[in-house]
This record gives sequence, C-alpha cells and structure tokens, in this order.
Amino acid sequence: MPVKPKPDPRLNPWRDDLAAAHLRGEVEAPKFVDGTLKQVTAPVAALRRSPADGAMQDSQLLYGELFCIYEEKNGWAWGQAARDDYVGYVPVDAFGVPHEVSHKLTALRSFVYRAADIKSRPLMALSYGAPLPLVREEKDFAELATGGFIYAPHIAPLDVYEADAVAVARRFIGAPYLWGGREATGLDCSALVQLALMACGRACPRDSDMQEAVLGQAVSAPAYGDIVFWKGHVGFISGDNLLLHANAHHMAVAQEPFDAACARIEAAGGGDVTAIKRL
Repeated sequence: MPVKPKPDPRLNPWRDDLAAAHLRGEVEAPKFVDGTLKQVTAPVAALRRSPADGAMQDSQLLYGELFCIYEEKNGWAWGQAARDDYVGYVPVDAFGVPHEVSHKLTALRSFVYRAADIKSRPLMALSYGAPLPLVREEKDFAELATGGFIYAPHIAPLDVYEADAVAVARRFIGAPYLWGGREATGLDCSALVQLALMACGRACPRDSDMQEAVLGQAVSAPAYGDIVFWKGHVGFISGDNLLLHANAHHMAVAQEPFDAACARIEAAGGGDVTAIKRL
C-alpha cells in the first residue's frame, strides 16, 4: 500500500506533538487544538522556522495581517498566516486583538504619526501592502484603530487594485535583498512576485516552488509580464530581454538583461530555467 504523503509543513500547522484541529484525520499528532486569531500590531514581524531569535527567517508578517495562533510558549507564537497560509514562529509581542481592516498602504513606506500632523513624532513606519484598520479621517490623515495617524494619500480601499504587476514590482527597484523579507526595507525574490500579484488582486503563495506549481500557464518563449522560474528563484519579464527580480547577486531588486541573468545563474549552479508562466 502506498504511503500517504504528509501535508507540506510550510502550509499546514502540524508538528509531531501538536496540530491544528482542522487537520484531524490528515496527520497524526497527540494533540489537536483550535487556533486563536490575532493581528499584527508591530510594523513588521519575522516568521521564523523555530522559536529562537537566531533561527532562519522564512517570511514576514506585515502590520495589520492576521495570524492564527495554535501555541504560545516562552514568548513565541506558533501558527499560520491568514494571508498566504505560511506556518512558523512569531514573537508573541507582535500581536494584538483583531480589528476590521478596510484599506491598505499603497506607498512603499509611510509613517504612522502620533497626531494628524507631519511635524508630530512618528510612531513607526509601515510597508507596501499592509492592511489598515481605520476608525476615522482627519484632514489629510486617517486614524488607525491601534493608534496613530497615517497620511491618507498613501492609502487605498482594499478592493482597489493595481493593473500591472510588473509596474508594481518596478517600484521596488533598489530595495535591499533579504532572505525571508516581505517589505520595502528588505525582500526576497518570491516576496517581490507575491506582493506585486496581490496588489493586482491575485492570490499568490509565498515560496517560488509553490508559485511555480499554481501560477499561470506554461509558455515556451517569454513576454512582458511572464513569470520565470529557476530552482529556488523567480522573477518577472519586464521588457524585451529584461528580467526584474530581487536577487543575491545585486543584493537588491534589479532589472537586467534576461540572457545575461540566465547565464550567470547557470554558471553559479542555479541551473536552467524550469518554467515560464503566463497569467
């Protein structure tokens, strides 16, 4: 009898000792629990592979995003991100009670001020795509349910979408490369694709292998807007023979000749292109 494959632990909250209640019957665990939904109140929160400050950062949660917590222990919450289903450990102090979100940040970065005044002291800075729980507007500012004011021209309703994912990604050119990063101060290749597609109203998983599996239809020759995959890497075709991607060669989001990038990636041991997908 063939062995039933276990669900991907990146997307399914289960461990040898604990699992989410909705996975009962799919995995074996001595304990199944219902989760508690919390909302990120920190500007950004690292999602780590294990409960330690020095552990691998697999992703990040942005301010306003929801996280279903299945365990709190020693200052760490283990659970699953509501936005892309990613599972990991996040510091407990990054969360607060959930508030309904109605808007999102459309600037790459924007400050949250103590008062509705650009001369007041900033409380924190938020990054592109952060969902925003608003309570009221005052002059050119919107007040957040968690406190503070954000510049209103930097926000838009949740149901207002961008039209061109490449144009969104191009706004990040020069942003530093960061493994596991999902914000304008540091992001990786799959996060750039995810943020750009989500801004256009399209669901997108977190890691490049997940994206390759579910996004678009395979084509043989690249055109503008296509998504190109290598083993462990992804980027956008952003023009005639141009590739736009967050990468560790430039240590930044950069646009470069596609042919040159392919040659360099192959020479570095990254192999050939594994797929070109058209949405």
